[in-house]
Amino acid sequence: MKRISLLLLTLVLTTMLAACGGNSNNNKSNTLEAVKASGKLRIGTEGTYAPFTYHDADGKLIGFDIEIAEGIAGRLGVETEFIETQWDGIFAGLDANRFDAVFNEVKIREDRKEKYDFSDPYIVSRAALIVRNDNTDITKFADLKGKKAGQSLTSNLTDIAKENGAEIVAIEGFNQAIDLLLSKRIDATVNEKLSYLDLMKQRPDVALKVVDELPEADESAALFKKGNVEIIDAVNQALADMKSDGTYLEISKKYFGEDVSK
Repeated sequence: MKRISLLLLTLVLTTMLAACGGNSNNNKSNTLEAVKASGKLRIGTEGTYAPFTYHDADGKLIGFDIEIAEGIAGRLGVETEFIETQWDGIFAGLDANRFDAVFNEVKIREDRKEKYDFSDPYIVSRAALIVRNDNTDITKFADLKGKKAGQSLTSNLTDIAKENGAEIVAIEGFNQAIDLLLSKRIDATVNEKLSYLDLMKQRPDVALKVVDELPEADESAALFKKGNVEIIDAVNQALADMKSDGTYLEISKKYFGEDVSK
């Protein structure tokens, strides 16, 4: 009986050690060493969020975040492998080691920093007050008092309009806000400056202007699992090099017409 018990104990310990070894390998699957050994940086991204990550008319995956990721990977000496994932599953995909990083306009937030690590920010966005070119009544956020502002009810940008006394007109998204603004059914919209810059790149003749913006900025960065310091340091160095040699500015101007890093 003692012999059988000893054999069983040995089997149990062997199984536990194997399981621990498997977990260790999983944890190391997205380190800098593993990425370089595989020759590719696996990147989680939506592919449906223009102008950051989307498909062109020929079906090719393009966008600001895509080109930033490609530039970083090239400087690490590896290829990119983009794994398109819906936003609702993108964090779980990183948790499960489906990819090494997420490049998808992920905003840096304190609650996310508790579980994940971020690269240095590679883009910032501010809340902007957008009106028609012929509007002379609204020149700052305080002028929204008593005016109609087209806002998505689930957006924190709506709070800014409310705090400044605006009458909120519910809209489904940025494009609808622009349509209502141009047709004079609303007076203004508080929206992300990046969305406005993208609009002006697509439709440079649109008769709209930004008259005010908040000084506080939201920063977005690449997202990683906790503890992979070496790969994050390498990504940050690659990003710094892209800014130094003008590559970042070239990509930024391509999609937004200006430097969106600050």
